[in-house]
Amino acid sequence: MIETLGKAGIIPVIVIEDEQQAVPLARALVAGGLPVLEVTFRTAAAAAAIAAIRRSVPEAVVGAGTVLSLEQLERAKAAGAAFCVAPGFDPAIVAAAAAAGMPFCPGVATASELSQALSAGCKMVKFFPAEAAGGVGMIKNLLGAFRFTGVKFMPTGGVKISNVESYLSVPEIVCCGGTWIVPKDALSKGDFAVIESLASEASSLVRKIRG
Repeated sequence: MIETLGKAGIIPVIVIEDEQQAVPLARALVAGGLPVLEVTFRTAAAAAAIAAIRRSVPEAVVGAGTVLSLEQLERAKAAGAAFCVAPGFDPAIVAAAAAAGMPFCPGVATASELSQALSAGCKMVKFFPAEAAGGVGMIKNLLGAFRFTGVKFMPTGGVKISNVESYLSVPEIVCCGGTWIVPKDALSKGDFAVIESLASEASSLVRKIRG
């Protein structure tokens, strides 16, 4: 899964209020060159949206974000999520995900949290909220102490088209989560052409940075 996320480079972080939007949204993102998606469990429609994308857009790799409880982890797995992401580190959820064979990326913002995640067997962590927690500079400082562990990062929170290159230029950063690719107003209007265009811009930048 780390390899799959790395090939994508930028992962659209999506908040879906209406499950009917899920399939056309996923198709727009895939057409724009971003096939790996994170549907957050911030709404009641999340599990249904993930299941709909799995059924109708097989070329998409869809994961669940903002997984904060064991119940959400179970719902994400039942819906067919390929991976799960959390904003924080909860050892009970990490252990349950491992037992279920679910790739899981917990969130960290400090050296202590990163150390705990590594002790729990995590290979990759979400650095969140990235910009507020120190951005690329903080990740580089953490790597000064933790690079030998082989840990990989997925920064999310404040990452945008204007600063994503600075993140993706760090080898240990596998990918970045981005909310800017699916603007709330464009999604509410069903303006999937705008979303496809933003995805295309982002995927072109990934190719430029990583070749």
